[in-house]
Amino acid sequence: MRLTAAACLSALILAAGAAPVMAQSVDRGERWVQRMTALADDSMEGRRVGTPGYDRAAAWVAAEMEAVGLKPGGIDGGWYQPIRFVEQTVDQAGSSAVLTVGEAERALTMPADAVVGGGRPLPASIDAELVFVGYGLHIPSEGYSDLDGVDLTGKIAVFVNGAPNGMPSLTLTHARAQRTAGIMARGAVGTISLLPPQADPSGMWTGVTRGAARPGFFPDTGERPFAEIILHPDHSAGLFAGAPKSLDQVVADARAGARQTSFPLDARLSGRFAATQTAVTSPNVIGVLPGSDPELADEYVVMTSHLDGYGIGEPVNGDAIYNGALDNASGVAAQLDIAEQLIAAKPRRSILFVIVTAEERGLLGSKAFVANPTVPRDSIVGNLNYDMALPIIPLTGVSVLGATESTFGDHAAAVSAEMGLPLTPDPFPAENRFIRSDQYSFIAAGIPAVAFKFGFAAGTPEATTIRTFNETHYHKPSDDMTTTPLRVADEIRLHDFITALALRIANADDRPNWYPDSIFGK
Repeated sequence: MRLTAAACLSALILAAGAAPVMAQSVDRGERWVQRMTALADDSMEGRRVGTPGYDRAAAWVAAEMEAVGLKPGGIDGGWYQPIRFVEQTVDQAGSSAVLTVGEAERALTMPADAVVGGGRPLPASIDAELVFVGYGLHIPSEGYSDLDGVDLTGKIAVFVNGAPNGMPSLTLTHARAQRTAGIMARGAVGTISLLPPQADPSGMWTGVTRGAARPGFFPDTGERPFAEIILHPDHSAGLFAGAPKSLDQVVADARAGARQTSFPLDARLSGRFAATQTAVTSPNVIGVLPGSDPELADEYVVMTSHLDGYGIGEPVNGDAIYNGALDNASGVAAQLDIAEQLIAAKPRRSILFVIVTAEERGLLGSKAFVANPTVPRDSIVGNLNYDMALPIIPLTGVSVLGATESTFGDHAAAVSAEMGLPLTPDPFPAENRFIRSDQYSFIAAGIPAVAFKFGFAAGTPEATTIRTFNETHYHKPSDDMTTTPLRVADEIRLHDFITALALRIANADDRPNWYPDSIFGK
């Protein structure tokens, strides 16, 4: 199927049973609800990547972009940027490994003793020495690295979860997100993440093996094979026989937040891995609003929301369709309303609306866009991302994730003052929301970015409402249009905030820049 064909668009829209929303006679709030309802309809089958339901949703979004007046911003003059992925299912029972410590060999049965992840291209076999690399973190801005001076070429890096005390929370979050990439860049062929001795190892391991049974997903970019292994805690202590520290000491240091010391282990692991791979293609949907200033029109502000959801899955109370109404049909519908407002405002810079695929599989659609954007990458001045802002509480403030890191914060403060909407800090910083959606793909590439949530303070009734939604409906079939009353007028006010911020960025003489003390600018 050629996703760029106009005839295919019409066929897919009709198959979805939902025509483009073009009823301009209704107000903005009604149009937002209509669009959200169409995307969260059962006919879209939860919009899982690589399914007909996702393709129908993508066609619907492209038709809506055209209806509101955007121009095609994908490849070959169309609305799409097709991304090639690989879905990989590891046959744990068909895989095996041998762990050698000193002169003693132990056969590891999978998945009883170890599991290997499917989220990266998996080597058919591996045979490598083990090196303990502490937390596996490299944080040069804080003068800390577990990896500097450690020879990892052709070896397996063994790390324990944790972090040294005294590090800024956002810095640690970023370092953890980049851990595997940093280890790979030093030539390692795999990792073993240690699980310290558990009070209930069998219960914990059941969760690990359940997760390992799910298919992995990664972009088809030719990345070299790499094995990510989790070892059963019963085998963790043995790795440290004859080492400078025992596992008990390593775990005690981790719990105390002490700095770790890296050292070779008198151990190696050999294994053979069985997996099946399936090719999947899924598009980002891209529309562009050309800028009005000839001197700035070749620069782009990028607006993002993810289209994909969990699709059809395990039934809950008889419902197997994970509609993803608030996560994130709400955001895609919001971008269409914001596009209408920006079109009327005629911004100086161009605005690119990128509705991305595969966010739920690891931000892969936005990562693919940032790696190979449809415009020159150095022409992208910043990113504004909307993902599940949760319009189920009153809008008394706006949480602009990332406002503390770049001059986006100055512009956000100005909009806040103009609209009388206070900027509220992230009430749940431990949840690492700043790196858990598509803005992080831009941030990791050095492009300033922010994301938006309805603002509230921890410990308030609003916090309880949000917690209840996350525990009851998030990533479940009940995230549909019937479950939670929507604060429509408040939602449109958030759109106005985002529109005003995007317009300030698009019209400013200078591009956004990282603040001097931001980890992301370093």
